[in-house]
Order: sequence, then structure tokens, then C-alpha cells
Amino acid sequence: MDIQLKRGLLDVCVLAAIQNEDSYGYKIIKDMKPYVEMSESTLYTILKRLETSNMLTVRTSEHDGRLRKYYHITKLGLLRLEAFKEEWSEVMSIYQFVIGGGKNE
Repeated sequence: MDIQLKRGLLDVCVLAAIQNEDSYGYKIIKDMKPYVEMSESTLYTILKRLETSNMLTVRTSEHDGRLRKYYHITKLGLLRLEAFKEEWSEVMSIYQFVIGGGKNE
């Protein structure tokens, strides 16, 4: 898969994983596992990129005597998710064109 396309899809997957509640790295990976396999190093690169893009914020909290980072989706992150949902019909149209051998049905 094209690296740029995959990168964009993984970003949206991470945003979707935290859209309903704040979460932390291990739980994000666990929640996404039925749909997408992702290493910790890939996840933390994505989380840092999304934080830099102001699509999520980070807070640190103590859990079982250790500090844990919790990620929270921002309004900008929610807007990105909505934009992705609107773009999806175009992606599916392109997919149908490609699997149809370049012919419109």
C-alpha cells in the first residue's frame, strides 16, 4: 500500500479509537487490533504527529504507581474524522474503478 495513503488511514484510525473517550497507548493498540495491526513505535509516531497537528492533546496521570499518558481528541481531530467520512465515498468510487479494471460500470 502506498505509504502516504496508509499513513493517512492510520492517523484517522487512531483518532477514531479515541473519539469517544480518552485513552492510552496500549489500549489504543488493543482496541484497533481487530481491524489494524500496529506496532507501538508506529503508534507513538502517529500520536506525536497528531499532537503536533493539534488534533489531540496529552495529559499525564498516575496509574498503579506509574505515569501514563492519556490522549484526548480535539475539535480539529473531530473535524478531520468528519472530513474523512465525507471523503470515503470518493475513495470507494476510486476502489470500484480500480477493481473493475478501469471501466465504469
